[in-house]
Order: sequence, then structure tokens, then C-alpha cells
Amino acid sequence: MPETTPGQAMTARRVLVLTHTGRQDAITAALQAAAMLADAGLVPVMLAEDIEAIRHRAGDPVDFAPQTLGVDCELTQLSLGLVLGGDGSVLRAAELVRGSRVPLVAVNLGHVGFLAESERTDLQRTVEGIVAGSYRVDERMALDVIVRVDGAVVARTWALNEASVEKSNRERMLEVVVSVDDTALSSYGCDGVVMATPTGSTAYAFSAGGPVVWPGVEALLLVPISAHTLFSRPLVVGPHSTLALDVLTRTNETGVLWCDGRRTVELPPEARVEVRRSAEPVRLARLTHTAFAERLVRKFQLPTQGWRGPVTGEEKAEAAAARAAVETVEPRHAGPRPVIVPPSTAPIDIRPARSDEAAEQEGKDQS
Repeated sequence: MPETTPGQAMTARRVLVLTHTGRQDAITAALQAAAMLADAGLVPVMLAEDIEAIRHRAGDPVDFAPQTLGVDCELTQLSLGLVLGGDGSVLRAAELVRGSRVPLVAVNLGHVGFLAESERTDLQRTVEGIVAGSYRVDERMALDVIVRVDGAVVARTWALNEASVEKSNRERMLEVVVSVDDTALSSYGCDGVVMATPTGSTAYAFSAGGPVVWPGVEALLLVPISAHTLFSRPLVVGPHSTLALDVLTRTNETGVLWCDGRRTVELPPEARVEVRRSAEPVRLARLTHTAFAERLVRKFQLPTQGWRGPVTGEEKAEAAAARAAVETVEPRHAGPRPVIVPPSTAPIDIRPARSDEAAEQEGKDQS
């Protein structure tokens, strides 16, 4: 169920609607969602720039009068954020509501949309679930990222999916030392290193060859990108560990830190990047109890039927019904089955061999 503050209990719930205003289908979905929320007695809230873009592209639609965030209300007055777009839109929304504990629910208008709760065709059902408050909130681990140069902190940022350290110069490798809990683990030349959460294990880390980690698993991932070393396997460490990368001066190459592909920090030689679990998770609202394995199959379009037979529950039920429709006939026998002694167990004559003279004498005696 949604959380409310004492101030919210006496007023209509406010829902932040975030959309990709560069796409016409996203603008259409935002107009529909805002109208459905308003008709149900909830208050749609949008960013000022999104309102302006929608009015410009949609021709100032009638009855489109959402509240403006930062003018009519603040983040702390929001009950929920409805994101209309792909995973990039969700990451943008997570950055916007950071620090407010506002949960987000996403409707996928992009390609994979792994962070989305539903698809475009389920927009009405999603809004109805928001109105009814029939959702639960999952807390997803995030990362706190610190950049140090000569021991001094020069940048602090965060990430939901991953923090990646990559080379700036495409012509040369980046030389780094990887450490876990202040213990140097390995040094190598590479194109970069991805440090990810379980949520981010299906994003950049997955493309770099990392494992898929269930969201309920508390862990941090480290995945090298094209590392020139034998020990270049992905690592999975505990949630309380600290991952660190030192940019070496061996080649005098600089690097760049990317957080969720949105926030970036330049890394000079001898820069150090430290990544640890954040005390502030990202809150995602879930309307259904879809298993993560089922989400994997659907989002990545994984084959689930092969020579071993049906896999899904529906396919198993169909196979069982087909088997039940076939009459089983037990074999019948006219009499008892004969006992067959395998050749290997048949009695063997083991009398000693006779000489030719003894055989000749035995023949005379029989005649």
C-alpha cells in the first residue's frame, strides 16, 4: 500500500507524471494518464519544461492543467511517480526524486524496458492500480561513488545501475588496479571496468559479460571490459564491501567515470574511484507479483521450449491434457512368460579335455 504523510491524508494524492517529450507516443500517453488521474480524483504533477513541450507539440490540449513541480508542490508532497518511457526515463526519474523516498512505477514505451512494470497497452490498468493503491514498493540497492585525486575528494555521485570507469582515448588502453576492501586484487590494461548493482546486472554489466543477479540478492558486481589479462573474470562481492579502481600513470592516460550513463567525472592519472552500497535505495512500485525469472524470459525473449518438452505452466497443462486424451493399453500375454536364461549364465561343460587315444577307445567301446 502507498505511504502517506499526515499532510497528505487530508488532501488529494499527487502523482508526478514524467514522460519522454521527444516522442509523440509518449506525449499521447502522458495526456491520457493525466486525464485518467484527474478523473479519479488524484492530482497530476509535471515538470515545467514537460508541460511546455506537451502544449507546444499537442497544440495546448483542452483540460490539460497539471500542477507544476516546484511551483504548486514539492517532491515531499508526492505520493508516487509515473514514468512513461524506457529505462533511460526511469533513470532520469530516479535522479529527480533522489532523497525524497518517492516510489516510481514505469510504463515501457522504449525497447527492452527492464525497469518498467508494464507495457503501453497496460496504461489504463496501471493507472487504475495507482488510484486503488494496489501496489507494493521494492527497494533497490544503489551505489555511492567517490572520486579522489591525491587523497582529496573531488567528486561525489551515485548510481542505480552501474558506475563504469572507461578510457578517454580510444587508441590506448586504460591501466588500472582493482581493489576490494583496501586489498589490491589485480592490475590490467582494459577498455574499462563496470561496477554494478543487482538491478544493473541486466544492463551495461550484462553486455560486458557479467552474470545476471536476482534483485533480492545483496551483492556488488565488478566486470572488466576487454581486459588484457588471464584474471579478467567478473567478480561478485558482498554488499558491505568497497570496490576501488586506481588509474595508473604507466601510460599517462586519463579515464572517465560514468554513472548510469548520465553523470560523468573526468579521471586524471592517479585518480581513485571508490564504490560502495548506498544507504539510500531507489524505490520501485510493483503492481504485480511477476517472478524475476519470468521477467527475464519476457524481456529478453528467451526460448523456453526445446527437445526436453514444454516449460511454462500453460504448456505443461496442455501436454497433460493431451496425454489424458490418449487411451493407455496394458500389454496382455496368453500364458506365463517363458524363463529365458541368458547365454552368459547357461551351464558350461567344464570336463577336462580327452586325448585322441581315449576318444578312439571310447568309440570302439560304443560300437
